[in-house]
Amino acid sequence: MKYLLLSFVFLSTLVFAQEGVITLKPDRILDGKGATIEGKNVIVENGKIKEVSSNTVGKVYDLKGYTLLPGVIDTHVHLDWHFDPDGKLHDARPEEESSAQRVLYNAENAYQTLMAGVTAVQCLGAAPEGDVRDAINRGVLPGPRILTSMGAIGEWTGNADSIRVAVNKLADAGADVIKIFASASIRVGGTPTLSQEQLDVACGEAKKRGLRTVVHAHGSESARRAIAAGCTAIEHGSLLDKETLELLAKTGTYYDPHIGLIFDNYFAHRKNYIGAAGFTEEGFNQMEQAVGKAVATFKLALKTRGLQIVYGTDAVAGAHGHNLEELVARVLKGGQDPMDAIVSMSTTAAKSINLDKITGSISPGLSADIIAVEGNPLKDIRTMLDVQFVMKEGKIYKFWK
Repeated sequence: MKYLLLSFVFLSTLVFAQEGVITLKPDRILDGKGATIEGKNVIVENGKIKEVSSNTVGKVYDLKGYTLLPGVIDTHVHLDWHFDPDGKLHDARPEEESSAQRVLYNAENAYQTLMAGVTAVQCLGAAPEGDVRDAINRGVLPGPRILTSMGAIGEWTGNADSIRVAVNKLADAGADVIKIFASASIRVGGTPTLSQEQLDVACGEAKKRGLRTVVHAHGSESARRAIAAGCTAIEHGSLLDKETLELLAKTGTYYDPHIGLIFDNYFAHRKNYIGAAGFTEEGFNQMEQAVGKAVATFKLALKTRGLQIVYGTDAVAGAHGHNLEELVARVLKGGQDPMDAIVSMSTTAAKSINLDKITGSISPGLSADIIAVEGNPLKDIRTMLDVQFVMKEGKIYKFWK
């Protein structure tokens, strides 16, 4: 964490140096809505995109050889997940960690996420993420724009009446969204865990409070129950069948699959997770068997007309700052068109979390949340793994050129 504190000192100097009108002069712009704009500049003023034109105003940042894109929006992260100093997942020994340490780990993960080019995230979710959200909003911590569920609803919550109470407690605590577990983990088969009545109450009560609902559901039965309850998005959906994917499209329910980073990260850090609650050798064996199924479901989803696929990574301990690896996996392993993948992390993701009037594309009037990569990601999506320029709300946090 000492590196985090040193970074804050450095960033305070860098960020506050960005004043007045700025011109970003790249080779091309991918606007996040599906268009490629060649030979134009982006003018930034007062934290917003003023225009996309041939004009050059104020301080000019020469980004020749670079592509500008909207800042990445990751709709599924867990900033609270981290490893202890001994390398083990913190949940294994929560009594050995103070609340201050826990918040600092959240802040560190938020910083790493921003440096990767992610300028907005949806955390699903624990209470400390709310403290970090508020500090970032006050401008005292560097990090992405954060929406958080502040916790989650699941079978442990209890019956319908208990769920109603729990939803309202989360809303009162400042939740931006309600996270619901409607199925078990893929590590134990992903079977349904909530009844239709429980889901109806959870989604209905959230709607009364003006909150969206995102539902962890691996299999078709749990997803169908969530759709019937009027949820906003299905998370994971690793085992969904064709009919359920078509139902998602028909009802306008967002779909957030995960086929790369989450699996690769777990396998790379197997020894760090084993022993923590819910992580066993058998569970890892189940995950290994699920990879092919998740990729096959993703490919089926790409063929489903009208299905709104959003970009989320399920970044947990060990994965923060590696968020763009999921994008590369979706293109190279899943077969998604590079432009479609970029739109999914931009305008589609922004719409799914109600931020499209604020961010999500390089358009006049929106927040200047902009990243740059060397080369052209439409020709080589792997360029997205090395984001060299990060701007959030008109302030430059990273520029390695």
